[in-house]
Amino acid sequence: MHHIHARQALTPDGWASDVTIGIDCGRIVSVNANAAPKGPVHELLLPAPTNLHSHAFQRAMAGLTETRGPDPRDSFWTWRQLMYRFLDRLTPDHVEAIAQLVFMEMLEAGYGAVAEFHYLHHAPSGVPYSDLAEMAGRIARAAQQTGIGLTLLPVLYTHGGCDRRALEGGQRRFGNDMARFADLHASSRAHLADAPQDYAIGIAPHSLRAVDPDALDEAVALSDGPIHMHLAEQLPEVEEVKAARGARPVEWLLDNHAVDPRWCLIHCTQMTADETRALARTGAVAGLCPITESSLGDGIFNGTDYAAAGGRFGVGSDSNIHIALFEEMATLDYSQRLRDRSRAALATADRSTGRVLFDAVAQGGAQAAGRASGRIAAGAWADLVALSTDNEWVCNRHGDTALDSLIFTGRGRDCVTDVWSAGRHVVSHGRHHARDRITRAYRKVIDELGQEIG
Repeated sequence: MHHIHARQALTPDGWASDVTIGIDCGRIVSVNANAAPKGPVHELLLPAPTNLHSHAFQRAMAGLTETRGPDPRDSFWTWRQLMYRFLDRLTPDHVEAIAQLVFMEMLEAGYGAVAEFHYLHHAPSGVPYSDLAEMAGRIARAAQQTGIGLTLLPVLYTHGGCDRRALEGGQRRFGNDMARFADLHASSRAHLADAPQDYAIGIAPHSLRAVDPDALDEAVALSDGPIHMHLAEQLPEVEEVKAARGARPVEWLLDNHAVDPRWCLIHCTQMTADETRALARTGAVAGLCPITESSLGDGIFNGTDYAAAGGRFGVGSDSNIHIALFEEMATLDYSQRLRDRSRAALATADRSTGRVLFDAVAQGGAQAAGRASGRIAAGAWADLVALSTDNEWVCNRHGDTALDSLIFTGRGRDCVTDVWSAGRHVVSHGRHHARDRITRAYRKVIDELGQEIG
C-alpha cells in the first residue's frame, strides 16, 4: 500500500483538510482527514472524472474541417462527409497511435478514464480484418500503453438511415449485421481478457438512424454493461426519426425501452421541455460534449431544466478537437447563460456553479462508464487528479471557490500536476510519462496522412 496527502480534497462528505489517502491494488482503501502528512503532499485533490464519450480517431482531423464545404450553409452533415473521406486512409497502426495521443491528452487534462464509443471496425472497403475485433484491440492496447482506464463500447451500425438504406463510402467501415456484431462484441471482450481489472465493456447502438428497432432490442439484450447511444443530436435527425417512427427520438426511445441508469444518451441537444423532464426521471446519464457540440453547431442542451428535474449528466470530448476537462464544464454553463441571458446558471443555494458542475461530471461519468470511481472514498478505484492552487488562476483559494477558479478563470490551465488511474501514476508534474514517445508516433502518422482532407 502507498499513500498520498492533500492539503484539501473533495470527498463525498464535502471538502476536507489534510487528507491522507491509502491506495492498494488500484483502489482507495483509506481516507483520513486532519491527518499528519504521509506520502507525497499535493495542494488540491479531486476525483478524476471519466470522459464519457470519445471517438479517438477523429483527433487526427482537428484543424482540417474549418473551411466552407460545397453547401453555402455548412453544417454537421457536410462535416460528416469530410470525416467519411478521411476514414479511407486510416490503418490499424494509425488508429493505435492516434488513440495513444488522445488518451495521453485526456490524462494530462485531468480525466482518469474514458468510455470509447468505438465504431471504426473494418478495412476501408468494409471487409473485416482477419481478427474481427482488430481495431477494438488497438484501442485497448492504446489505453494500456497510456494507463488510462477504459470502458470499451463497440458500436452497432447497420443502416445508413431510418429507411434502412445500405451503408456507403466511409460508413462501410462501421457496418455489421446483428449476427456479425455479436461475434465482434465477443471478440472485443476477449481483447480485454488480459487488461487491467478496471477495464470494462459495454455496448453502443449508434443511433435510431443507424439501428432499426429489432436490432436495438437485440443489442440491448446482448450486454449487461453500459448502453450508450447518440440521441436527438440534430434537427434533421429528429425529423427523419419522426417521419419513420411516428415520434421524436427521445419520445420514441422512452416509449419503447425501459431506459434506466445503465443508459447514457449522447448529446440530446434537441429535446422539448417534456422530453427533458422525462429523460431526467429515468436515472440515465445525459452524455454532453459541449466543445464538440459548439464546433458542429449541434445546439444547446436543456441543462438548467434537466438539472432542476434531478437529471444526471457527464461530459466527453467526442471529436477530440480540443481535450480540456475544465473547459467542457465552462462551455456547458456558458451555453445556458447565453440562451437564457442569465448568470451562474447551474448554481444552487448551497453549491457554487463549479461545484455543481464538477460533482455532476464526476458522478455522471462514473455511472455512464459502469466504473466504481468519481469519488474519493474507500472501495473506489483510485482515479485522482492533483492540482496546483499556487498560481495566478486559483490564487490559493479553497473549497468551491477553488473549483470556480479552476473552471472559469484558467479553465485548468497549468494546474493539473498529477493524475492516477486505478492507482497508476500516469501524469507527474503535469506531464504524461510517455509524452515524447507518443507525440513522435502521432506526428509520424500525421505526416503519412497528409495535411488536407480530400
